[in-house]
Amino acid sequence: MFSRRQILAGAGVGLVAAPAILRAQQLLTAFPFRLGIASGDPSHDGFVIWTRLCPDPVDEHGGMPMGPVDVDWFVYEDVGMKRVAQKGSATAWPELGHSIHVELAGLQPDRPYWYRFVLGRDKTQLGRTRTLPAPGAAFDRLRFAAAGCQHYEDGLFTAYAHLAREDVAFIWHYGDYIYEDRARQVNYERDGRARVHVRDHVGTECYTIGDYRRRYAQYKMDPDLQAAHRVAPWFTTFDDHEVVDNWTSTVSPYQPDPALFAIRRAAAMQAYYEHMPLRRASMPSNGAMQLYRRSRIGDLLTTHFLDTRQYRSPLPCKGGFEPTCPAVADPKQTVLGGAQQQWLERGLSDGGSRWNLVAQQVMMMPLDRQSEPGGGEIRNLDSWAGYDAARERMAARFAGRGDVIVMTGDEHQNFAGELRRQGGKGEVAAPEFVVTSISSGGDGWVRPEVQAQLRAHNPALQYVSDQRGYAVCEVTRDLWQTRFRGVDQVTTPGGAIATLATASVERGKPAINLS
Repeated sequence: MFSRRQILAGAGVGLVAAPAILRAQQLLTAFPFRLGIASGDPSHDGFVIWTRLCPDPVDEHGGMPMGPVDVDWFVYEDVGMKRVAQKGSATAWPELGHSIHVELAGLQPDRPYWYRFVLGRDKTQLGRTRTLPAPGAAFDRLRFAAAGCQHYEDGLFTAYAHLAREDVAFIWHYGDYIYEDRARQVNYERDGRARVHVRDHVGTECYTIGDYRRRYAQYKMDPDLQAAHRVAPWFTTFDDHEVVDNWTSTVSPYQPDPALFAIRRAAAMQAYYEHMPLRRASMPSNGAMQLYRRSRIGDLLTTHFLDTRQYRSPLPCKGGFEPTCPAVADPKQTVLGGAQQQWLERGLSDGGSRWNLVAQQVMMMPLDRQSEPGGGEIRNLDSWAGYDAARERMAARFAGRGDVIVMTGDEHQNFAGELRRQGGKGEVAAPEFVVTSISSGGDGWVRPEVQAQLRAHNPALQYVSDQRGYAVCEVTRDLWQTRFRGVDQVTTPGGAIATLATASVERGKPAINLS
């Protein structure tokens, strides 16, 4: 093992081979914490703090020696770092890309903490995180943010710079933290226009663990993303681009051999764990991850974070924006899988919270996406709109409660609408808020006339907008408010933030009120 003393002084030459010692000494020629820090998965008495040693982000191994390295960590009760709450040493193992996940427990509920990592003379910036109220404790008000879909080539992460200035208890990232596309690939928007690259990916399309590590390192070096990680703990879930576009379970649209896709999926999941502030319970095992999980925040809110990729039936029809085929109505098709569905139903039955947040990746509302008058129905079949029976089961479970809010990402647009039974034409089961992207889609790609057609064909849809940004939710005992926050540009620096709309829901009444 490379201790801090060995790295600093070049000691221990007799203990390891000379080339490894050279790599250890070279570690000091570049700052090892270039990917920043993060905290996540907060509970009432702790959280995870994360970093990864990576002095050379382009290198497959981050420019690190092929051996374990000890790193000190500190958690403080005050921003002045005078009162140490806990401290210790963690080992950065090469098997996990020299990433570190420290799980803290035994802290006080519902209060902020500050943290940093130290390796020899090198120190990270100071991060701020917090614990949540104890489950069942009386609690009256919560603010949190939702964000995701951050294609590096499509735009700058300006929205994260603004999000870093919001006062929120946590940030939920709904997926597409990276995009697996190859560098300088010519992409096209859904309307056929060429997508302009603001900045290019480094390297090839991601297939191996080295490819994915390099891609995460490039994203993680963005200063605005780092700033958003430093101010609050994150709950993270993946969607499709952390692996490959439109994958489901063991199926990739681009690899007919499931054995080969399994290799790629395993590499992607390892890299995802290496770069997210996740607990050890989510460490990949046998090519899979345990990502659906629950958090009870006082007696105010229970959050159910879903996984709509690992257990989903293959995409029906051709799996794109297209008319439906008979497979869409197949009652055996599933989005969550049996075990996760039962887990969610048990959680919703437990009671004890004023509100339930169902936080997931792909839209539940079966919107008709036709953009021309007089055309036939078009759906996004890589969403719950491609799984009618599964969606109806969910809608039936939500109906009549008045305490369920569905939140979603993936679409690169803001939507506020009603999840209705009977194919979107029946009883309102729950409101659904779909949050736009951080950068995916650039400055905007949906023409105003297309947005108007979308509203005309979907009476359940109350609001739609096409700007990059995030959402801030304020939850009180009887009122839920979602503020859609948007920046006016991401293809050039200096984008200004504004509240585009505020959607409110009274507890017990699933109707959406806009202001």
